[in-house]
Amino acid sequence: MPFNIPILITWLRILLIPLFIGIFYLSDAVLAMHHKNQLATAIFAVAAISDWLDGYLARTLNQTSAFGAFLDPVADKLMVVAALIILVSLKDNQDGSSRVDVLIAFIIIGREIAVSALREWMAKIGAAKSVAVSFLGKIKTISQMAAILLLLYHDTLLWILNAQLIGTWCIYIAAILTLWSMAYYLKKAMPQALKRG
Repeated sequence: MPFNIPILITWLRILLIPLFIGIFYLSDAVLAMHHKNQLATAIFAVAAISDWLDGYLARTLNQTSAFGAFLDPVADKLMVVAALIILVSLKDNQDGSSRVDVLIAFIIIGREIAVSALREWMAKIGAAKSVAVSFLGKIKTISQMAAILLLLYHDTLLWILNAQLIGTWCIYIAAILTLWSMAYYLKKAMPQALKRG
């Protein structure tokens, strides 16, 4: 297993996941919910920045590797799935609803599983480039990360903006982009599937 700075950053991102989840298991007497939200938002933001940083360093330092290319998306997906499960379990103080609807979480998590399986299959048949990350996939990721940060924060931004409301709209947009990007990848893979069908 190769070990370099980008891979170390990716491993650190994975190690942040139990810390991120553990915050919400602390009693409110130890840490008030407001502070749990802020701390979880900060940890998720560090993870999101480290995702960009490890890729940047891998290219800049010429430390790209097959293992790093495998581990990086795994770390991303684990962090996003952990955040979505936490957000589904957290209830809004006013109406008791989840911060993220179960259906939205299912769409996003289901897509990640489906596209990962598709990429693995395409790699096995030597057609991985057909389902390489697209610009649409990158826009989906940005929308998803912004939504999760806002929904974790769950407070007023700049004294007037409702983070929960804005985050909810962003996660709906992310879900639409999620389905759209999945359709795009399936369309790209269809010729290979028909050829081997």
